[in-house]
Amino acid sequence: MTAPAPIETDALVIGAGPVGLWQVFQLGLQDIRCHVVDALPHAGGQPGELYPDKPIYDIPGIPVCTGRELVQRLQEQVRPFAPAMHLGQAVTTLRREVDGRWALQTSAGQAFVARTVFVAAGVGAFQPKRLKLDGIEAFEPGQVQHRLDDPLAFAGQRVLVHGGDDLAIDWALRLLDSATPPAHLSLLHRRDVLQSDDTLALQRVRAAIDDGRIELVVGQPVGLRSEGSRLTALDMLDPQGNATALHVDHVLVALGLSPRLGPIADWGLAMDRKQLVVNPASSETSEAGLFAVGDINTYPGKKKLILCGFHEATLAAFAAAALLRPDERVPLQYTTTSPRLHRLLGVAPR
Repeated sequence: MTAPAPIETDALVIGAGPVGLWQVFQLGLQDIRCHVVDALPHAGGQPGELYPDKPIYDIPGIPVCTGRELVQRLQEQVRPFAPAMHLGQAVTTLRREVDGRWALQTSAGQAFVARTVFVAAGVGAFQPKRLKLDGIEAFEPGQVQHRLDDPLAFAGQRVLVHGGDDLAIDWALRLLDSATPPAHLSLLHRRDVLQSDDTLALQRVRAAIDDGRIELVVGQPVGLRSEGSRLTALDMLDPQGNATALHVDHVLVALGLSPRLGPIADWGLAMDRKQLVVNPASSETSEAGLFAVGDINTYPGKKKLILCGFHEATLAAFAAAALLRPDERVPLQYTTTSPRLHRLLGVAPR
């Protein structure tokens, strides 16, 4: 199979979380179009994966929104700049070319040659924590899934949610609250102690367990049972070591996500405690033309907040514009008054 031709671009953003999407927006205001690569199969990053339905209260001008709503609003905001999204693939290699550009390769075999690169990878590429059972791959992502997109898809089924903290509790309540909930809903955890920062959600799950709407199963899965190509049950061991079978139609693995720094650590960049050291005035790393924004970077006074990531991406966009167009002045313009920005945003009058 022939490898796809390298894509040449002025800017490549690694990471499609809120800060990565804001980076796209700020680059767009500088009339710099970009490509975006993310290891997840969808935009959203940490808020989209870990707390899509949890309220966020510290976004300026938005008293409260969920992680999912924030991502949706950012996607709407970057739409005028039409970023090319390359999802479900991670950047595996990065090297400097002779002409000063950056050559990158993804896990899907796509190559890029970019004049500037922006690492907005949070604390690394998120990978779901998986059930380590022999043969489970044969049932992924059909009967065994690591995210809950549409609770209605499980109507009338025997559904097991595996986990005991915020994510599992959130999924169990979403299934329970759906218009047509599962025929049988189980929550599997290694011990009879559920944990959540959301006291109300924890109380609701406990009440549902007490009145029989959710079955709490305490134990560890040790094997699978199937009929033909269909998963039918999990073999279990309870805390006393007794074996039993738990019959299921679907398993939702809510064990959380594991951030992995991955190949970023091998790119030869200055790092401090698994974070990329940047110049706080520009968010540029130890290599010219390579920027890092959001939780992946560090500098004196760094705070791991979405708001700070937005600020860093803004400075990085201005620095990139100066680098890409060295013979032009990079003016500070305002979206309230600038005809140029209005044209870029597509809101200028005809």
